[in-house]
Amino acid sequence: MTKMRAGRAAYLNFFQKPTAAYILIITSTGLLTGLGLVMVLSSSSVKSFETSGSTYAIFLKQLLFVGLGAVVLYLSIHLKRALWQKAARTAVIIGGITLILPFMPFIGKNINGNRAWIGFGSFTLQPSEFAKLFLIFWSALIIRRFHEREDNKGPFELLKALAPAPILFLALIMYGKDLGTALIIMGITFAMLFLAGLDKWTLFSTGLLGLGFVGFFVATSKNRLDRFSAVLHPFSADVYKRAGWQTAHSIMGLASGGFFGVGLGASRQKWANLSEANTDFIFSVIGEELGLLGTLIVLVMYAALIYGIFRTALHTKDLFNKYACAGIGAWLLLQITINIGSDIGLLPVVGVSLPFISYGGSALLADFIAIGFVLSVVRRDPEVRAALRAKRQSQAE
Repeated sequence: MTKMRAGRAAYLNFFQKPTAAYILIITSTGLLTGLGLVMVLSSSSVKSFETSGSTYAIFLKQLLFVGLGAVVLYLSIHLKRALWQKAARTAVIIGGITLILPFMPFIGKNINGNRAWIGFGSFTLQPSEFAKLFLIFWSALIIRRFHEREDNKGPFELLKALAPAPILFLALIMYGKDLGTALIIMGITFAMLFLAGLDKWTLFSTGLLGLGFVGFFVATSKNRLDRFSAVLHPFSADVYKRAGWQTAHSIMGLASGGFFGVGLGASRQKWANLSEANTDFIFSVIGEELGLLGTLIVLVMYAALIYGIFRTALHTKDLFNKYACAGIGAWLLLQITINIGSDIGLLPVVGVSLPFISYGGSALLADFIAIGFVLSVVRRDPEVRAALRAKRQSQAE
C-alpha cells in the first residue's frame, strides 16, 4: 500500500513539474520515430526486395529522412518567435505556390491516381503535407488578430478573414484528386474555428458545408464511393476483391496478431496482401506482429504526445502560440484517428499516413517542424527554461 502511494505521488509530482510537457513531447516523439523505423524495416522488406533487390532500400531512405528530420527539429526549436509569425503572414502565398508545383511539367508526379507529388530523379516530395502547417499558422495569426481587435463584427468577420487559405488549398488539393489530404485540411479548419470560440450554430453550419463538400466528391467518383461502401461489408463477395481488399486484409492482420503478436518481421499480410503496408496500413502490421499489446503502447505514446501539445497550448499566454499549438495537436489527433480508423475498418481508406511511424519523407519532415515549433514554445516559458538550466548545471557537476 505504501509503495502504491509512493508511486502515485511520484506520478502526480511529475505532472506538476513545469517540464512535464517538454519531457512528454520529446520522449513520445523519439519512441514513436524509433518504432517507426523498426516497423518500416519490417513492413517494407518484401516490397523493397521486389522493387530494388534489397530488403533494406526503403528502410535506408526512411533512416535518411529521420536524420534530416532531426536537423529540421533542432532548427525549428531554435527559430525565433518573430520568424514563425513572419512565415505565418505569407503562409497562403507560400502554400499556394507549393501546391501548384505538382501540376508543373517535368517535376509533377502522379502516384496512385493522385497528382500530389513533385520529383527530382528518385527524390519525391508531397507539398500538401506542408500545406497543413501553413494553414495552422495562418489560422493562428488570423484568430489572434481577430481577438485582439476591439471592433470585430462577429463570427462571419472571422470566417471571411480565415477563408482564403482553406479555399485555395482545398481547390488545388482536390484538383490533384487527393481526398485524404482534403479531409485533413477541412478538419484543421473546423478545429481552428472551434478553438477560436465560434458559436455552435456557426460551427454546425460550417461542418454541414464540409460534409456536403465531401459527399459531392464521393458521390461523383465510383472509386471513392466503393471505398466508402466497403467499410460496411469488406468481406462480401462483390466487394472483397475490389475496394474491400485492403480493409479486409488489414482486419485479418490485426485479428491474427492476438495479444502478443506473431513476432517482429513475421507478418503474413505484408506479402502482397497489403500494398501499402509500410505507409497507410503500418498500424495493421504493428497489430499483427506486436499484437494488441503493441497497438496499445502506440496509442499510449500518441496520448502522451497529444497531451503534451495541448498542455503547452493551455499554458502559453501568447495567443499566436496558443492557437498554433492547439491546431497542431488537433491536426495530429485527426490524422491518427483517420489512419487507425481506416486500418480497423471503421472509416474508409483515404490514404492518410500515421504520424512519425509511416514511411514517407514529406510527412515526417512536416511532423518534425510542427513538434519543433511546439518545443520552441515550451522552451520560452520562464519556468521551463529555469528548470532545464538547473538540470544542465546539476549534470555538469
